[in-house]
Amino acid sequence: MSSGVFSYESLVHAVSGAVGSVTAMTVFFPLDTARLRLQVDEQRKAQSTPAVLAEIVKEEGLLAPYRGWFPVICSLCCSNFVYFYCFHSLKASWLKGHQSAPSTDLIIGIAAGVVNVLVTTPLWVVNTRLKLQGSKFRNADIHPTNYSGILDAFAQIIRDEGVGALWNGTFPSLLLVMNPAIQFMIYEGLKRQLRRGVPRELSSLEVFMIGAVSKAVATTVTYPLQTIQSILRFGQFNKSTERSKLLSSLKTIKCLLINRVRKYGMLGLFKGLEAKLLQTVLTAALMFLLYEKIASCTFRVMGLTNNQYKKR
Repeated sequence: MSSGVFSYESLVHAVSGAVGSVTAMTVFFPLDTARLRLQVDEQRKAQSTPAVLAEIVKEEGLLAPYRGWFPVICSLCCSNFVYFYCFHSLKASWLKGHQSAPSTDLIIGIAAGVVNVLVTTPLWVVNTRLKLQGSKFRNADIHPTNYSGILDAFAQIIRDEGVGALWNGTFPSLLLVMNPAIQFMIYEGLKRQLRRGVPRELSSLEVFMIGAVSKAVATTVTYPLQTIQSILRFGQFNKSTERSKLLSSLKTIKCLLINRVRKYGMLGLFKGLEAKLLQTVLTAALMFLLYEKIASCTFRVMGLTNNQYKKR
């Protein structure tokens, strides 16, 4: 089977990753709701995740933790399809059947992340707006929005804020390609260590644990930028007057980081980390487990041998 950029193998990885991520996110979606509220609503006290969710349900109804589920799932499905496809197709083209190394995984992960960010950021901007619509914020400076759906959100953002607003948060997102790159580097490295050169399929527990460890490290390292990314995507912040887009993005990120530290100290940069770690680690672990199982079953049906595992 072809090991180039366009191959059935890369497509299997992409579909498996997309299906696994959508399923895992659906299971742990309320945890992501709690994390996002803590990041963008500065007046909300940093509490435990169950306490935040209890407040949301009490004030906004039982289904509030799943508000915005559909646009998030659409964005996540597209995002993971693009990332997994790029990662495995680039890896196949680069390695040509040879064993990979951590540095190779990191470089390929960064490249796949850049493509993913540029293609899918508009979807994530819209899904952030829809997910927070109708929320009861503690911060009086946040203005309510009124979008009837994904297409209406796209139309209103373009009309009121310009096409460029759909790429709000792109610069920190590009910096955050280190998150999945670090995650995949650690994940692929741990897989190689567990196999010790033997092309075997890992157990469900092994996949779950290395998926959890890789995501926990990547999330903790990059969390302050993830907070700024959420604020930028929400769109309710004081924009820089710099003419240069790059300088404007850098100045905005710098101001948001400094203001956060001034108001809440260094720990303010990690507000919501507990909810994020709980959600993202469990989601990533389940996602990798489902991804590996779906890909493995599909490859068996396609008649591929265990040599496939050596390439991965």
